[in-house]
Amino acid sequence: MHDDRRITEVRLDRFMRERIAPAVYARSVPLTLSSWDVPDEPVKVLEALRHDFTPLDHGAAWGRPWSTKWLRLQGEVPDSWGTTADTAVEILVDLGFTGEGPGFQCEGIAWRADGTIIKAISPRNQHVPLKLLGSGMAVDFYVEAAANPDMAQGWTFAATPYGDKSTSGSAPVYRLGRIAIAEFNQTVWELQQDIWTLNGLMHELPMEQPRRHEILRALERMLDIMDPDDVPGTAAAGRTALADVLARPAYASAHQLLATGHAHIDSAWLWPVRETIRKCARTFSNVVALMDEHPDFVFSCSSAQQLAWMKEFYPELFGRIREKVKAGQFVPVGGMWVESDTNMPGGEAMARQFIEGKSFFLEEFGVDCKEAWLPDSFGYSAALPQIVKAAGSEWFLTQKISWNQVNRMPHHTFNWEGIDGTRLFTHFPPVDTYNSELSGRELAHAERNYRDHGRGTISLVPFGYGDGGGGPTREMLAAAHRTADLEGSPRVRIGSASSFFAQAQAEYKVLPVWVGEMYLELHRGTYTSQAKTKKGNRQSEHLLREAELWCSTAAVRTDGAFTYPAAELKRLWRLVLLQQFHDILPGSSIAWVHQDAERNYAAIATGLEDIIGQAAAAALGEGTREFLLNAAPHERNGVPALAAGEPVRTDHPVAVTETRGGYVLDNGVIRAVLDANGLLSSLMDYASGREAIAPGQFGNHLELHRDTPNEWDAWDIDEFYRRNVSSLTEARSVTLERGGWDAVVVVERLAGSSTVTQRISLEAGSDSLGIVTAVDWQESEKLLKLGFPLDVRADRSASETQFGHVFRPTHINTSWEAAKFEICAHRWIHVAEPGYGVAVTNSSSYGHDVTRNIRDDGGTTTTVRLSLLRAAKFPDPAADRGHHELSVTIRPGASIGDAVEEGYRTNLAPRTVLGANPVEPLLTVFNQALVIEAVKLAEDGSGDVIVRLYESLGERSTGLVTANFDVTGVHAVDLLERMVEAPGVVAGPDSAELTLRPFQLVTLRFSR
Repeated sequence: MHDDRRITEVRLDRFMRERIAPAVYARSVPLTLSSWDVPDEPVKVLEALRHDFTPLDHGAAWGRPWSTKWLRLQGEVPDSWGTTADTAVEILVDLGFTGEGPGFQCEGIAWRADGTIIKAISPRNQHVPLKLLGSGMAVDFYVEAAANPDMAQGWTFAATPYGDKSTSGSAPVYRLGRIAIAEFNQTVWELQQDIWTLNGLMHELPMEQPRRHEILRALERMLDIMDPDDVPGTAAAGRTALADVLARPAYASAHQLLATGHAHIDSAWLWPVRETIRKCARTFSNVVALMDEHPDFVFSCSSAQQLAWMKEFYPELFGRIREKVKAGQFVPVGGMWVESDTNMPGGEAMARQFIEGKSFFLEEFGVDCKEAWLPDSFGYSAALPQIVKAAGSEWFLTQKISWNQVNRMPHHTFNWEGIDGTRLFTHFPPVDTYNSELSGRELAHAERNYRDHGRGTISLVPFGYGDGGGGPTREMLAAAHRTADLEGSPRVRIGSASSFFAQAQAEYKVLPVWVGEMYLELHRGTYTSQAKTKKGNRQSEHLLREAELWCSTAAVRTDGAFTYPAAELKRLWRLVLLQQFHDILPGSSIAWVHQDAERNYAAIATGLEDIIGQAAAAALGEGTREFLLNAAPHERNGVPALAAGEPVRTDHPVAVTETRGGYVLDNGVIRAVLDANGLLSSLMDYASGREAIAPGQFGNHLELHRDTPNEWDAWDIDEFYRRNVSSLTEARSVTLERGGWDAVVVVERLAGSSTVTQRISLEAGSDSLGIVTAVDWQESEKLLKLGFPLDVRADRSASETQFGHVFRPTHINTSWEAAKFEICAHRWIHVAEPGYGVAVTNSSSYGHDVTRNIRDDGGTTTTVRLSLLRAAKFPDPAADRGHHELSVTIRPGASIGDAVEEGYRTNLAPRTVLGANPVEPLLTVFNQALVIEAVKLAEDGSGDVIVRLYESLGERSTGLVTANFDVTGVHAVDLLERMVEAPGVVAGPDSAELTLRPFQLVTLRFSR
């Protein structure tokens, strides 16, 4: 047979484009338009409808960036339209949609005159069924049109002014398209879906497979049968021609795909939070409308914050969502407040994501989510399995690791083992997207790509437009129904994520295991971009620690006279958790988002400082004695952990000697030598007598790199950045300041066009040297690093993560290690050889790199560098410009325990207050390896004290936790404060004996 395949394929494409698509709506009449422009920020529907609407022309230009235009659409349906069995009347609304996908351009939502939502309007979901208007044959409703600019610009990553409302301009960016009453032909639409599914499948089948040619010839027969001049009249015959190939059942061994509706809505990204709230309303209104038409449709919805917004701003829609939850169609998943970053949030914050998320779903819907759901976060902390299990969840889902630049994960379904040994059933959907359309290409890829064939038979596919929202469409449901049992295709079944996990877990008994972090080999710049956002996060986490500790202490010590501000603390926690969303904290959003974040952090700090002040005053009483509030889990200046007491002053001032234009600082604990350029040429601790700085090298070394990633500017640091670097060794000035018994050397230098002022300080009695780097950052596409070359033969580094630390090799034996050229650490990073180590701590920096080199003398230099600042151009062209202050300490002769203590010391600034009496700590821990991370009152309002602690050294540790107040019992609980059996916890009447495995997390409830 002659090969005429391409002739038929091209014929089909044109027939679909020019004949089928127009015939879905064969006739239409324009509507009468009027409008009102919102002067500034969006308003509520009833306020908008009170305004006067003025006539508007079809095709009119509209919408300055980020503005809102309200449209009124009016008209009458022509007689006889929609009266046959296969026709219906719909209103088509084209707001001027571009070729960019849903969620990245203008969008709208349709409203009835009574202020109730109908459904959303988006590029691939432009229709509004007449029956939803509830107005007979008359058309009269409103569209709230949002002129969200196209920030993506075809993903060229070019700088754009649109991300900041103050620079986005006032010129209209859209022009109205067709807005009309139209007659929808159901039979033509069904034929369109038949062809789309079969054509997509055909193109994925091998050329040598008969099934491919059977489909081709069936499509050819359909083309021959149909009359291009009468598509509606011959559509039924066309469908009959395809019925046989559509009815062929799937192979017995076909892969199974559990398809669950989904709309990954970024809580902020290329749009501000205020727009996300509207995106959620648009998407969820589409979803519930689709559920009314399709009782088998199931939608998985993560992020409690987004549903909380619906409850607050769209209560009528929230009520409809509640009903669909009861029906089992609208399914909350994930159990987190937002889909957060997991690399940078602290341990307690990561726990609170689940506490707040799961609590909201339980209280509002009676649903206890069993899966963690993070399809798009930029890598996954090795502490996460234990946190997920501690929240009462059992499963984990992501697909982001499919974005790896170098290495491919070896499994799609496996057990993930965390730093403490907890294992979590984990699935990566092999479809490699969370925005599937259920196309033939996607389904075939999922089957081919699945790496566990022979052991597992099922995978998950989340379908629906996402990132900017939109969700599933009726076309996607049509595709799912047609591929439920179709030869050549995987079997597709619509259902819930929990049903997938239950089936997958039941069939796949002996799972492979992945140990440790799931590092994303991409987006490494997110550890550094938008430094002020990261600083706000770190400060807020520690202020919340202080606030909860001192409020708990005041409530207990005053016997209830001080009222624990539970509601306000919850509100502030939720605001912090929102900022930890995986495009806010990572610094990958537009300027507007980060301006909002900085304002939020300032308000959080003000609120928490006020709460701490009130709690301290209540606990200490009115007086003139000076007390140190020690919120750290370690003794500080003679004040016990978690107590308030009078600090003990050291009797030994820092000795300063000037030498060759530099200075020697010596406090009897450590000795630091700074040369004439303010570089750290020597650092020695007297306990070991050992030099920390590698011979012939210097610490406090600032380096300025070219930073021009191939794509994803704010997200990525590419390895080739290392090849272009300027060493900033020359100082403009080096001066000495004395303050009491401490010493400070002030160094000024230039970094490109930016001024840098460093205050290098040694405090009396301190084990560490402090460096505060203030920068007026005016660079573009540059990366500023601060390095310390250490005389340590370290084959691995230890980086703090949630409730412990993670080890990473310093060598690059394999591609997996080479890919980790930029790593994340929380408050500290530690490198060591047997018997000696050095800790480097920070106040707000997360990005680091650790390298090693063998010197000519045979020794090993291990260099630790912190990434201080970046200057990306997209999506915020002015990212990080301005003043920054970043604190670092270096502690020679440090153990892991010293690093833990130093990390808290760097991040919990000394807080002194006036009062009458010292305050005993609520709890005492008799082993410093056991670190208390949080002290708070119970969520149920009982007044019970909740204590969260963890084993910090990575070894088996024993200890006693004792309450220093009257209690009636001690119990182990999970993160949601439900009683559990905890290994290694023996509870007594007022204490708990602990024998904890490395990094074990424990939550205790002390009942009052």
